[in-house]
Amino acid sequence: MAGFDKVVSSYEEAMFGLEDNMTVIAGGFGLCGIPENLILEIKQKGITGLTIVSNNCGVDDFGLGLLLPNRQIKKIIASYVGENAEFERQMMAGELQVELTPQGTLAEKMRAGGAGIPAFFTATGYGTPVAEGKEEREIDGKYYILEHAIKGDFAIVKAWKADRYGNLIFRKTARNFNPIAATAGKITVVEVEEIVEPGELDPDQIHVPGIYVNRIILGTFEKRIEQRTTQITK
Repeated sequence: MAGFDKVVSSYEEAMFGLEDNMTVIAGGFGLCGIPENLILEIKQKGITGLTIVSNNCGVDDFGLGLLLPNRQIKKIIASYVGENAEFERQMMAGELQVELTPQGTLAEKMRAGGAGIPAFFTATGYGTPVAEGKEEREIDGKYYILEHAIKGDFAIVKAWKADRYGNLIFRKTARNFNPIAATAGKITVVEVEEIVEPGELDPDQIHVPGIYVNRIILGTFEKRIEQRTTQITK
């Protein structure tokens, strides 16, 4: 990797510098648009004590769920326990620190982290357990709670196309949390389906500019379906 060229040739190089007890922000929603191979690299590296920030934690045998059996995750900040039985078990047993966060608030915490905004007020969660221990304020007759931005040591992201300079395009619903996650990492690593030369992407179609991206790697993906419905019965 030299100059503006951000392409790396191995997953080991892509995740170089990740250490125990770091915070990792992961894009994706359920299993849609997850950086599956970067997650697998974290598993293989045996990194532990991680704080993971993600909408959810994958499923038991895929995605971020791969990091749970060996206790690689210390804490997860997420919106949804979902389809992951081991995540639920560890949470209920007190073996995993879980900070459940309303989904829109979680997205805004990432966006604020990427934009350099340290905190923001939101009405979401006011008067509920979400507000416990947080500053409250009345503004124009409405009540809000203070939420702090999130910044990760690493952000891991899955995109559809990238050029060598790191400009990214996402495809349909795989866009989800990925663009805001990409902005919120001190080191942002992106795995993509296709890499093109600079100038080949239409500037009007770029979702994340390369200034936010540190490393790009070309991958192949399983694109597993989380729940498959083949028949509707009455």
